[in-house]
Amino acid sequence: MHHRPADSSKTPRFTGPRTFMRLPHVTDLDGVDAAVCGIPTDGAVSFRSGARFGPEAIRSASVLLRPYNPRLRVDIVERLSMVDFGDAPTVPGYHLESLERIETFLRPIHEAGVVPVCLGGDHSMVLAELRAAAAVHGPLALVHLDAHADVWDQYYGVEHFHGTVFKRAVEEGLVDPTRSVQAGMRGTLYGASDVDAPRELGYEAISMEELETLAPDAYADRVRARVGDRPAFLSFDVDFVDPAFAPGTGTPEVGGPTSGQAMAYLRALTGIDFRGFDCVELSPPYDPAGVTAWLAASACHEMLSLLALRRG
Repeated sequence: MHHRPADSSKTPRFTGPRTFMRLPHVTDLDGVDAAVCGIPTDGAVSFRSGARFGPEAIRSASVLLRPYNPRLRVDIVERLSMVDFGDAPTVPGYHLESLERIETFLRPIHEAGVVPVCLGGDHSMVLAELRAAAAVHGPLALVHLDAHADVWDQYYGVEHFHGTVFKRAVEEGLVDPTRSVQAGMRGTLYGASDVDAPRELGYEAISMEELETLAPDAYADRVRARVGDRPAFLSFDVDFVDPAFAPGTGTPEVGGPTSGQAMAYLRALTGIDFRGFDCVELSPPYDPAGVTAWLAASACHEMLSLLALRRG
């Protein structure tokens, strides 16, 4: 069965239950290409909370999305059978338990050959996502757009926080850093050693200062050269975008790209064998006009477009 959203030219967007792009809420994965999943957790943030409500806000904003991507010239609804798979179970106040439950929720999706698109939620959730993906596909190439590298060793004396996930991912063998690229990092740091920390783990790290000199196609060429034919995972933190365009996030950093530039960097990543996607760190309490939620929903549409082109 080919799953598709309700036709918004026939029924108003403000009707019906809030699912991503008005997709059917289905938990049977037979015949499904992509499953949108909410990960409502923010128990491992270091500053502003509220990302537990991110999936709800992205779904509400996504009703404005239409099937056809004119820049990539692909109709994702025709190419992909897509469902909204609902939310992963989480345990407020018990971060490690939440990670276990998220992994258990996501692993059957990968085992079914379906690509999850996860709506966050703070970035700590990516560790569970990568555990589920790597259990099926092996170590993944990471493509990471973010204002922060998230490779610190610990926060407040503990090792599991949203700023430590990509160091833990290397230590657990979930990603192959020699095939991975992080881009967009900027802002103040705790010390000079933080600049070199991603490279010391094996990542290719493109600072925002360098990224803004690259056209989207040049950035994507570097990513494809690094990733090769390795199964990959794309993680998009909304704080990659300048807070003038994306204020609704927990740890904003000035000096980032516009929302349009961010979409161009995403859109350029064609041809990569992505086995999972996420869009994280949307905090609706700091997004009163909803612009960050619209950005996040649009980013997810670009991700699905990349998948549609690859599968097509």
